[in-house]
Amino acid sequence: MKTFTPKEIVAELDKYIIGQKEAKRAVAIALRNRWRRQQVAPELRDEIAPKNIIMIGPTGVGKTEISRRLAKLAQAPFIKVEASKFTEVGYVGRDVESIIRDLTDLSVKMMKDEERERVQEKANESAEEKLLDLLLPPVTSVGQQPDAGRVMQERELQKTTREKLRVLLLEGKLDERVVEVETTEQKLPVVEVFSPVGIEEMDINIKEMIGNIFPKKTKRRQLKVPDAMKFLIQEETQRLVDMEKVVKQAIERVEQSGIVFIDEIDKIAGRESGHGPDVSREGVQRDLLPIVEGSTVNTKYGMVKTDHVLFIASGAFHVAKPSDLIPEFQGRFPIRVELKPLGKNDFIRILTEPENALTKQYVALLETEDIKLTFTEDAVAEISEIATIVNDRMENIGARRLHTIMERVLDEISFDAPDMKSKEIIIDAKYVNDRLKDIIKDEDLSRYIL
Repeated sequence: MKTFTPKEIVAELDKYIIGQKEAKRAVAIALRNRWRRQQVAPELRDEIAPKNIIMIGPTGVGKTEISRRLAKLAQAPFIKVEASKFTEVGYVGRDVESIIRDLTDLSVKMMKDEERERVQEKANESAEEKLLDLLLPPVTSVGQQPDAGRVMQERELQKTTREKLRVLLLEGKLDERVVEVETTEQKLPVVEVFSPVGIEEMDINIKEMIGNIFPKKTKRRQLKVPDAMKFLIQEETQRLVDMEKVVKQAIERVEQSGIVFIDEIDKIAGRESGHGPDVSREGVQRDLLPIVEGSTVNTKYGMVKTDHVLFIASGAFHVAKPSDLIPEFQGRFPIRVELKPLGKNDFIRILTEPENALTKQYVALLETEDIKLTFTEDAVAEISEIATIVNDRMENIGARRLHTIMERVLDEISFDAPDMKSKEIIIDAKYVNDRLKDIIKDEDLSRYIL
């Protein structure tokens, strides 16, 4: 796994996220601190807690994207949850421990995919040999006292034939041939489980339990060579993946480098009133607290410690303030960063600079219809100007406003693209204005459309 310096992390984030230098610095330091912790002597390593972060800022300014890109960079298990979806224990709804269960599931999948990739070459070779066995069954000696010389001769001949078949197989000349493959099937009865709190709370795999009771049946299937090859590769990959090792490494990865992004944290920051929904909000904070502080959660893969999981919380904090969170919860998020609202210049940069810029996405999409789409500088400036006006006039949804405006601007082209005769289209400021002027003038309409 590659290690990045804080400057390299910020440079990587700059490729996809415009501005927000403070937030990028904070997450870069948090990620680098994880690497630093691994270099510390074991007796002190466990004492170093992750420095959790609270990001404060309006929607659509890059809070989630920063966390998502950070996890990708760190190759770490990452999960995004919304604080408002959870309820205090005793209420109907998801309990906070399901965050760690979901994170562990994700980590196991990540590790399994990595392990599959690692054994892929071996699986391909093994599947090829098995397929050749099906195409040319091995020689078996006939009679009680076979002629040793004759058997040797036959084996030599088979070896030569096998190599010729291998060449034909790799060249695709045997693709139409049909082979018989043995598959295992398991018919499970339909089981309906009714639970008021949902099956996830039971934390068991019913299918797996029933699977161990009912016997597996073998069935022979006629498959064409390419399909048989795919099937055999899949079987060999499955056989070569050591699930015990995968689960052990997945749990370790969650414990040492897992990242949990808790969005809408301000929605559970109720001011003290002693009654009503605020009690439940405070209850969710109290339930989250042990996980953030460090506790052990029971998952279907075993016990998972959360002591060194990095938690990044975010919220707009329009009504509530970070100080409205319970003191113990605040204390677990020592780093606070404020993300700035985005303006016209930011939007211009967002539309053109990042590697996944919206204009580049639309150019690539329409290229599939053989249409060459070009955005002029004044078109980008006009789109950015309109996005800023609409954000000021209505709800400020940040960069997400660009998506709705771009869709509206390119709506006609996207629909007519397959039948267009002109294969070169230039989007300029006039075109943008023609598509949006009526909507902008009609405030009521723009509320619904933009």
